[in-house]
Amino acid sequence: MTFVPIIESFLKARHYKAVQPLVALIDMDGTLYDSMGNHARAWQRMVQELGIDCSYEEFFMHEGRTGAATIDLIFERVYGRKATSQEHEEYYQRKATYFTQMPPVEVMPGAQAMISTLMEAGVRRVLVTGSGQSSLINRLDADFPGAFPAEMRVTSRDVTKGKPHPEPYMRAMQIARVRPSQCIAIENAPLGVKSAVDAGAFTIAVTTGPIPYEEMEKAGATVIFPSMEDFAQKLPMLLFQLLTTTIE
Repeated sequence: MTFVPIIESFLKARHYKAVQPLVALIDMDGTLYDSMGNHARAWQRMVQELGIDCSYEEFFMHEGRTGAATIDLIFERVYGRKATSQEHEEYYQRKATYFTQMPPVEVMPGAQAMISTLMEAGVRRVLVTGSGQSSLINRLDADFPGAFPAEMRVTSRDVTKGKPHPEPYMRAMQIARVRPSQCIAIENAPLGVKSAVDAGAFTIAVTTGPIPYEEMEKAGATVIFPSMEDFAQKLPMLLFQLLTTTIE
């Protein structure tokens, strides 16, 4: 399989001469961990306890937003206003508590192979998550040893505007001290894809949940893979072709 036409199209659209994959900017929920089902169930439980009608599936489309932004969307829809800071804290804490009460989240199949390939290739990694869920963030060192040093993490606490705004990925680039043309971004949700695309990164979408392929396309993903295992298998070829494809 060749990615060269996709890479060349991306370079022309961005007016880059090349993509130099020095750094991988990597989402957490649904990318490193198969956690979105638990998040969706926790959100649904919390929101329904407020007497608000909502579906399990809708929270997959909110994936990547900060907790405060998700709560604001619900409040604006139902009450015509944003939540107060006290409401943000109270309801997000309740949702986080419900998340921790669920069965343990498993590492996404293929994620460890993907990280190993990046590390072996000398590609630095920056975590870029809209979550502040410490129960997962605290597992990173055990599940992905050495992959995400503490100073190479962007969480909801580090930005003022979460995904789909480009700030999380722009912040990650600042931390890694690289330009957009020196990054690849790895995401599994349209909001995260849009955030990375608008920050200028070569953006890889992996469909690890129920979100349709077409939604990743609409968000502007550069290339889309059907699973993390498929992506991990093809990653060495993609990295090689990124390194060897240039345009004048």
